Amino acid sequence: MTGAGSRTDVRGITGRAWVMPQDYINTDAIMPRRGYDLAPREQDLLVLQTVRPGWAEQVRPGDILVTGRNFGTGSSRPAVTLLSRLGIVALVGESISEIFFRNCVSYAMPALELPGVLGLVTEGDTVRVDIGSGRLENLATGRAAQGAAMPAALLETIAVGGAYVQLRAEGYMGQETQA
Repeated sequence: MTGAGSRTDVRGITGRAWVMPQDYINTDAIMPRRGYDLAPREQDLLVLQTVRPGWAEQVRPGDILVTGRNFGTGSSRPAVTLLSRLGIVALVGESISEIFFRNCVSYAMPALELPGVLGLVTEGDTVRVDIGSGRLENLATGRAAQGAAMPAALLETIAVGGAYVQLRAEGYMGQETQA
């Protein structure tokens, strides 16, 4: 997650693509309940373990996750925070569950719905994502596609570090304290 004072890039995110083409990957798979009581690093290693064992250990900072339809369906648990801690800097899905999409905005994860993306990207390709315009470009093949641009208010929320950072900066919440 981005902290106060830094901004998340929403206009030109470039990274290596991981492709998980399965539809309906839910938040239980992204953030398993059995990890709730574990230390953050141990939680991180459980991310998507039931979908692709060992994947979390291979993710590098700056990677981009490309998914099938309705990614993040299920509970409203903040599973996006675990993807961020692993180093995922953007999510592009054939479609993204509504609650998960809102959590992406709240936790400053650039997210783009782009029907047809699975036909455009192969795992390991370098892609560039601009959620402001809704465009994805595959730098490995030169192919590109256009999705819906994210509204300016949501872009700003992501850019400043998410909803909590934005609400604190605007005086609607107290400052975060360290436990």
